[in-house]
Amino acid sequence: MNVVAFVSIFFAGLLAGAEYAVRCGVRRPLAVLADQQHIELRQALIRSLRIAVPAVYVPTLATAMAATVGNAGGRGFDFQCAGMAALLLWTVTTFAGTVPINAGVLAWSAGAPPHGWQAVIRRWERLDNVRTWAAAAAFACFLGGAARLASG
Repeated sequence: MNVVAFVSIFFAGLLAGAEYAVRCGVRRPLAVLADQQHIELRQALIRSLRIAVPAVYVPTLATAMAATVGNAGGRGFDFQCAGMAALLLWTVTTFAGTVPINAGVLAWSAGAPPHGWQAVIRRWERLDNVRTWAAAAAFACFLGGAARLASG
């Protein structure tokens, strides 16, 4: 396994870990807060994570693409392609789904949330489930590709 493939696995693991932490470590505590505190904390998380997640996602995508292209047709290439497909799913779900919702949430007044705001949050959570599983699948696929390459 080359250095680029190793780095791509490292960043894919960070991305999967970040998604897992939000899914399993943040969402449940948010749900028990009063409406205003829920929205205030959610807005703070969006402001923080809209910097932190791209800082992990961009190198994940760049190094995974480079490792996959560099291994075209080689051992583990099928796993790498599956990992790239999972990253594509994460990307589409993020940019077409959660990013627009997050932008809208940032415009909310925490003291006077819009009517139906809970439905918006439920939609975000469904999309976040997709993102979490896609990131985990990408990580697993890149690990599988590395294992196949190493067994060669």
